[in-house]
Amino acid sequence: MGLAGLTDLRVVFVGGKGGVGKTTMAGGLGAHAAGQGKRVLVVSTDPAHSLGDLFERSIGDAVTGVTAGLWCLEIDPDAQAQRHVDRVTEQMKGLAAPAMHQELVRQMDTARHSPGAMEAALLERIAGLIADQGGDYDLLIFDTAPTGHTLRLLSLPEAMAAWTDGLLAHNKRSEQLGQVLKHLTPGKRGEEMPTPFDDPREDAFAGMDRRTRHVAETLLERRRLFHRARRVMTDGQRTGFVFTVIPERLPILETARAVRTLTEYEIPIRGAIINQLIPDDADGEFLARRRQREARYLDQIQHELSGLDTLRVPLQSDDLQGVEALERGLIPILREHGV
Repeated sequence: MGLAGLTDLRVVFVGGKGGVGKTTMAGGLGAHAAGQGKRVLVVSTDPAHSLGDLFERSIGDAVTGVTAGLWCLEIDPDAQAQRHVDRVTEQMKGLAAPAMHQELVRQMDTARHSPGAMEAALLERIAGLIADQGGDYDLLIFDTAPTGHTLRLLSLPEAMAAWTDGLLAHNKRSEQLGQVLKHLTPGKRGEEMPTPFDDPREDAFAGMDRRTRHVAETLLERRRLFHRARRVMTDGQRTGFVFTVIPERLPILETARAVRTLTEYEIPIRGAIINQLIPDDADGEFLARRRQREARYLDQIQHELSGLDTLRVPLQSDDLQGVEALERGLIPILREHGV
């Protein structure tokens, strides 16, 4: 697999260390694909959004049209977590006595601020976009947060699936224990003993009361969503991960670690875009020394990321802002490489 044909995929992740130009690359890929006649949604998952800065317009937490065939979205993790909590709160109110509603609201508001709440809500939004194969877009491009954050997002489906299974198992075991104790209580005769506990995915709701069943169904539906998204993310025919890296020591080392980790998670890696290279026609003694230093780092990239297709993007004389600037400075390079 390589960078050629990248925009023919269903989902593309653009990741890397902070400050290497991920947003510019994600936006450039989106504008390039839209120019090919595709309907493209570029999604920023980084809390420090800059898609709006790139396209010189307000975007925010709602799908916003940028140009023909290109839309953008900057997910607000806090707003996403609030929407999730509000939805769950309303569901739980229907299961709880009215006298408990005030306490329920207080507890759910506390949950919104708990560690991992925003990250889990963000993942749910991403998973929903990925799993919606019958959606309005031919291509989803995710401008991801710095690498460490992205790796946590990609590993959460397995963690949350295990957590859900454990919770359902606990619920079912607790109910069965209650039935056993009830059966052994004096005066309780003739009640059927519970069967041994089975895998929670098999008849997971058996014996649950209405409230427990509702919670279990909600958890299992989320788990199914995460797994649908996971199947797409690990399918090299539909998904590809592209790193943006600059010729400096720390971004190179972090990218090399991320490549190894994503490979363990079976995420298909299509290649790396080497950004901010000194142009060949730049002159002067200072730039000559910088070019020598850059050459050493390019050798290191070749060593650390051996086997990955790479695309080189020179440093621009001006900021790449707006679709027209991307069409002049970046898109011709993408087109020449067959992306």
